[in-house]
Amino acid sequence: MSIYSISELNKYLKTLLNFDNILQDIWVQGQIGSFTKAASGHSYFSLRDSDSTINCVMFKGISGITEIETGMSVVAHGRVSVYEPRGQLQMIVDVIQPEGVGLLQIQFDQMKEKLDKEGLFNESRKRGIPKFPNRIAVITSPTGAVWQDIQNVIRRRYPVVELLLIPSIVQGDSASKSLVNSFEILNTLNKVDVVIVARGGGSLEDLWPFNEELVARAVYSSSVPVISAIGHETDFTIIDMVADLRASTPSIAAEIAVPDKEELLTSVKDSGSKLLFYLENLLKRNRVYLESFPKNLEKFIVDLDLFRMKIDDCLNSIVKQFDHEFEIKKTKTQAIVERLNSLNPNAVLKRGFAIVQNKKNDNIVQNLNDIEPGDLVNITLNKGNFEAEVLSDKKNRNID
Repeated sequence: MSIYSISELNKYLKTLLNFDNILQDIWVQGQIGSFTKAASGHSYFSLRDSDSTINCVMFKGISGITEIETGMSVVAHGRVSVYEPRGQLQMIVDVIQPEGVGLLQIQFDQMKEKLDKEGLFNESRKRGIPKFPNRIAVITSPTGAVWQDIQNVIRRRYPVVELLLIPSIVQGDSASKSLVNSFEILNTLNKVDVVIVARGGGSLEDLWPFNEELVARAVYSSSVPVISAIGHETDFTIIDMVADLRASTPSIAAEIAVPDKEELLTSVKDSGSKLLFYLENLLKRNRVYLESFPKNLEKFIVDLDLFRMKIDDCLNSIVKQFDHEFEIKKTKTQAIVERLNSLNPNAVLKRGFAIVQNKKNDNIVQNLNDIEPGDLVNITLNKGNFEAEVLSDKKNRNID
């Protein structure tokens, strides 16, 4: 028969508790009993219900409520251990909140504090959104209204951009892993300028995958700037704080991601008017100067040959200056016109391209996955359109 000392007994009990998974990660609910705050900043108190009491210690710097009073009903998280010198069972608290605050909210606050300390929310690391993107990735459910809303907004505002859907589950137990996998796919793609991660509104439970640590770190590690658009304006998730930019809704995210073609056209017209006004004023100033030059010439000492040469030099200088400024303005105007032409779908059709539309659902055919053999398609050319039937079933379904 083994005989243990008191110290050995208490150490053995502490070891047993330390290897109990439930007691090392436990939530309890109760009322604050006796409460003492030491000079070190650590707090010592008891939690009790109608039948039992447990002593607690909360070390300085723990998150949650800052003012603890005797009789307060709270929810606390921590681990159960033994204080060996006294053989006293105690709970070491690492989170404490007033009763009535849901566990998910407590976990949200805890995760927010952790990632903030690691610097994931720092504004200095956040990247700007490109003004004129060529390729935008969207991480969302392929079957929800969010994907359709984003497509409609972007096609209306900036139809020349390429949209790439990276499908993901956005609700439920498997959503967090699916979202992480979508970001891993994103990081393997080339020439993506920005990504929108979006889903519609819902309860805190519905949106919880976007508060998971794995998803937050996937957003942080994204190879391109991230616009988060989770839920409605009042919804706020962890990835909203990690993302480079937060949009209050998916539709607003689409508006932020691209410029408006109508505003671009207006800007081009305004620039053209300003350029014309500048050139007209330049011509007027030079004309006045040239017209007054002979009159001013009479005031000088008469040396016709010298003045003729000076006049020629002056005129040549004016012409060169005018030509130089005119070429600069002409180049800028041509660049604006070329940019405007690139927004015109007819210009694309004139280069031999066509718009293929599946008559089954009126969707634009962007890849072979959008059609099947036997489908009827409407083909629009630069001049005219015609219908055709899909005969071949040979297709490469890889998406990139």
